[in-house]
Amino acid sequence: MADYRGRPGCLSTGCLVLVCLFIPVIGHILVTVMILQDDLTLIEKVLWIIVVWGTIYFIGPFLYLLLGQRRNRLFGARPV
Repeated sequence: MADYRGRPGCLSTGCLVLVCLFIPVIGHILVTVMILQDDLTLIEKVLWIIVVWGTIYFIGPFLYLLLGQRRNRLFGARPV
């Protein structure tokens, strides 16, 4: 018989894997909704969605949040 005391069990490992997979997916979905609601052209939206979902898994949403958002979304619309 194997002794499993002191070792992480299957349940804790499974929970860790689920958290590491699903939290980034939720972030990707939220960023995709932000892209679709932003005032970009259709080509820009498609390209940003490709960047967000197609680049390195954890970097795509951060690229959009840092570089792709319009200033009016970040700082509020300012009267001209």
